Amino acid sequence: MFDNIEFANPQLFWLLLLLPLAILWYIFTRKEQVASLKISSAKGFTSYSMLPKLRPILLALRLLALAAVITALARPQTKDVSTRTKTTKGIDIVMAIDVSSSMLARDLKPNRLSALKEVAADFIKKRPNDRIGLVAYAGESYTKTPITSDKSIVLGALREITYGQLEDGTAIGMGLATSVNRLKESRAISKVIILLTDGVNNSGFIEPQTAADLAVEYDIKTYTIGLGTNGNALTPIAYKRDGSFQYGMRQVEIDEKLLENIAEVTGGQYFRATDNEKLEEIYNEINKLEKTEIEEFKYTRFEEKFRPLILLALGLLLLEWGLRATLFKSFI
Repeated sequence: MFDNIEFANPQLFWLLLLLPLAILWYIFTRKEQVASLKISSAKGFTSYSMLPKLRPILLALRLLALAAVITALARPQTKDVSTRTKTTKGIDIVMAIDVSSSMLARDLKPNRLSALKEVAADFIKKRPNDRIGLVAYAGESYTKTPITSDKSIVLGALREITYGQLEDGTAIGMGLATSVNRLKESRAISKVIILLTDGVNNSGFIEPQTAADLAVEYDIKTYTIGLGTNGNALTPIAYKRDGSFQYGMRQVEIDEKLLENIAEVTGGQYFRATDNEKLEEIYNEINKLEKTEIEEFKYTRFEEKFRPLILLALGLLLLEWGLRATLFKSFI
């Protein structure tokens, strides 16, 4: 009954100081309340009653009733707090992921694409209040997942992204344009594209600058990430007879000037990720830059618990009155 109890008026517990005062008053006035008879001998009494000595029980019952009333006046209650959140500034995000063969390079562990998917998954989990979509591109592009608030769908789609689903190449313009197309009808206050690539635009029929202009027209901010170490990286260079890749050292070429320009004209930023740790830092930085405003509402429900105490006090007073009117009647 008293689990998680709080008191609305705890200052009333000072009234409990009346209890020891009542006991002192009873002790000092008891002699006046009890009649005494002096006799030379008690041998004439054949029986002896203990009831007079039990008379303080009446006081104890009354004091317990008073303590119960004071506790009830302090208003014991339980408090149940529920919290609801409302997104006041939603953000729609599309992650455009390069899935060309060079994304299998091993300068990141175990390779660029796998490292990206791991970091991107963590980023998605940190954005519970935003809608997120996925676009995959290589020599062409397609929407892997439209923007959705269901993170399980997005994470499942991210795991399914692999090399070989598209014609090889790096169509940065196509990847960006497809991402813009996914966001242009969005009613979110903030619209963001995170575009990652490890190469130079060499495919597609839409120029990156044209796609960037479209992003500006629809007020879509673009963060660009160049992925790859400085210098050479162990990269797929040919197919073996069994269909697997043959790896060799190749110069890492990223069109950083293009990526910087896309980020600048759309109001975003350009980042360079040279290893796993730097890639993770970049996504954490973007997560901090794009904050979703959340309004929190707290609802508190109180349940009063004074009624059992009032009933207890009434029961004690009735018991005291009953004893006073019956067993102790002859001694009062």
